[in-house]
Amino acid sequence: MIPRPERLLLLLMASTIAACSSGSSADRDAALARDHYSFANVDEFVTEHLHLDLAVDFEQEVLRGTAELQMRRLDADAGEIILDTRDLAIDSITVSTVASNRAPVEFALGQTDQILGTPLTIRLPEDSGDQFTVTISYATSPESTALGWLPPELTAGGEHPFLFSQSQAIHARSWIPLQDTPAVRITYSARIRTPSELLAVMSADNDPDVKRTGVYEFEMPQPIPSYLLAIAAGNLYFAEIGADTGVYAEPELLEAAAYEFADTQAMFETAEAMFGPYRWGRYDLLILPPSFPYGGMENPRLSFLTPSLLAGDRSLVGVVAHELAHSWSGNLVTNRTWRDGWLNEGWTSYLEHRLMQVIYDEDRAAEENLLSYEELLLNFERIDPKYQALAPRITELDPESGQGTIAYHKGNLFLQFLEHAYGQDVFDQFITDYFNEFAFQVITTEDFVDYLDQKLIAVHHGVVTRDQVEQWMYEPGLPADAILPVSRNLQQAAELATLWSNGEVDASELPVESWSPQATIHFINNLDAELPTEKLVAIDAALGLSDTRNAEIGRTWFIQVATRRHEPAYEQMAAHLRRFGRVRLVYPVYAALASNGQDAALAKALFDSARGAYHPIANAYIESLFEDDSTGE
Repeated sequence: MIPRPERLLLLLMASTIAACSSGSSADRDAALARDHYSFANVDEFVTEHLHLDLAVDFEQEVLRGTAELQMRRLDADAGEIILDTRDLAIDSITVSTVASNRAPVEFALGQTDQILGTPLTIRLPEDSGDQFTVTISYATSPESTALGWLPPELTAGGEHPFLFSQSQAIHARSWIPLQDTPAVRITYSARIRTPSELLAVMSADNDPDVKRTGVYEFEMPQPIPSYLLAIAAGNLYFAEIGADTGVYAEPELLEAAAYEFADTQAMFETAEAMFGPYRWGRYDLLILPPSFPYGGMENPRLSFLTPSLLAGDRSLVGVVAHELAHSWSGNLVTNRTWRDGWLNEGWTSYLEHRLMQVIYDEDRAAEENLLSYEELLLNFERIDPKYQALAPRITELDPESGQGTIAYHKGNLFLQFLEHAYGQDVFDQFITDYFNEFAFQVITTEDFVDYLDQKLIAVHHGVVTRDQVEQWMYEPGLPADAILPVSRNLQQAAELATLWSNGEVDASELPVESWSPQATIHFINNLDAELPTEKLVAIDAALGLSDTRNAEIGRTWFIQVATRRHEPAYEQMAAHLRRFGRVRLVYPVYAALASNGQDAALAKALFDSARGAYHPIANAYIESLFEDDSTGE
């Protein structure tokens, strides 16, 4: 997922950032292990199972029904449960025990926090015992930060509405009252009611052969953290890819999606061979409307994907490899808090790289590795050094901001460093052992470092020291021992960009037919900063940049268009902003346009015309660009 830009960190950070530099190491580790983004008193009560019974109301744009939380008391003296909510209308709450039927209980909503939402406090009866069920009757708000409600005209088919969720990082609380923290893993079941012509799917055991009845039952027997709770409903159909894999999409996109992701079964089988058994049953994909704010979301059993990946040439399927890899890193072994997000995203980026090496080839994997490294360097330039650590020793940080892509790309380079140091065979055994050891558990960075010390550092003396590992974990930038990515293909593209910019090579001499999309992206990024308009027009025509079907090439080109004020491509740039709702594809274009010195008003106008088609998460990202606008426009 694409984290919020670092500027938004200052806007959304909790009131105090507490450094954990004082006190004992035990106190520090305890503070770091506590989830500062949840009100839930998880040391006193824990949820073990969730059952949802919800009706999808497209007219009012709300979910309405009940959430049943089967809970266990951890502290015998605790009498109040605190749950996380955001913009939920709570109608009633009952508690039932083994010995008693449902009985209404007192509850209260507390003070609302800009980031955390609103705590829900539930007073338990004195005789509730150690295990009980809390049933909450409630409705979501049309302003839910998790739920995207699309009218028919914003879907591929144009005839039926569409609903989808995005719970990561702390948005599950805006559609379910619960302990919204990765520190708690739960099983869940659900009954979802929709208009009879629509199909509902969830991050659970979807039946590819289910009949459209308007009432759908789901079961997730493996425990998952709350951010992996997911729902979608629309005019969805299924196409099989392989024995274990398939894709859901609107019928207008189904054939293209099945073609684009035809390698998913091979990825699935390769991942099992490399990382150990897949423990989630099926692995299916769901193609969402363009307003989905991310490239993909690793919801277990059913990864959510943006249609911007449908390039027609399978060039962007690295996102699928990434989301599949989350079935091990993140979904199976989960970061205890969002401060430890690299345990999810760094590990997954590394596993993605390994999959791409095997499924495709070393050259393609090297290209994507280098582009990721260059994004990391840009992040280092923009982000405060104290947030450049893989696991910053701070207790409060916006879980969707702060580190940019550092958790992804620096985490990937750290694991590549370990692989290089120990050798692939030794490190592959460590990978398998690691996922087995911590399967269906939550861990901290400190837990990982201790395990690494036990399994590799202490066994293979002198190869890697704990001090080296802790430098990666807690220090800014990259250590001197980092293995920096290289790509011969991208190096050639960069050299040709310089030669063409200087007039030493004609556009007709560029070997564009043999270029990967990654090479085209690298070429664009290495064009001379002072190119005149006629040169930009010429390269646009030669490479078909403004009319490309590849969303990543379009993103790269239109950032340049906005930065350079290349007005001949403004119409196509505006079309790009209207076509996609993925934050990665549109936010940097808006940012470049807003900061080029002349087009801030245009950027705001384009956003105002497109925002109705964006998800609330995307709107929050982009709105931050205009919050300091003194003109009030």
